[in-house]
Amino acid sequence: MIDLILDYLSNSSAITILVLVLLSAYLVTIFWIFIYRLMALNSLILNEKKSLETLTSRGSDISPLSSLYKCSSGSSSKHILHACEISIIKDASFGISWLSIISSTAPFIGLFGTVVGILESFAKFSNHGKVGFSIIAPAISEALVATAAGIFVAIFAYTFHQILVRKVYELNTYIKAQAEILVAKG
Repeated sequence: MIDLILDYLSNSSAITILVLVLLSAYLVTIFWIFIYRLMALNSLILNEKKSLETLTSRGSDISPLSSLYKCSSGSSSKHILHACEISIIKDASFGISWLSIISSTAPFIGLFGTVVGILESFAKFSNHGKVGFSIIAPAISEALVATAAGIFVAIFAYTFHQILVRKVYELNTYIKAQAEILVAKG
């Protein structure tokens, strides 16, 4: 397997290698963003869920661990709580848009690599009088690796984006519920 990859890279053009390096950097980036944001969001959601449970079950005040409490400094003003909701969600969704950008650009970067690879293959074969399918097919299949890599990266980026957007929505739900209870109490 390693020999196959090394052989592929040694026969590839600089553009194809550049495309694959860029897509590899994209892949590392999306995994880093996903893991980092998922851990942060899960922690926030857990705190807000516990705070909401405290507000609804015991009728007591908001938990000091709540982001809403920290932001509003215990105020139950509707305007302050709304501003805090916006601020918390903005901070919680930081970096998630990069996953959307990567999911939409990765296939195009891969396609660019494929087009360049096919053009280079045709340029190589233009000096030959007669070229059969057995010569052209391997060259085109090697060029299609870039498109496959772009789609592979896009699948992860899109999936991770959707998961994190759902987590932000869940966090927003807990924060809004707490804010409504605090305004009603205030």
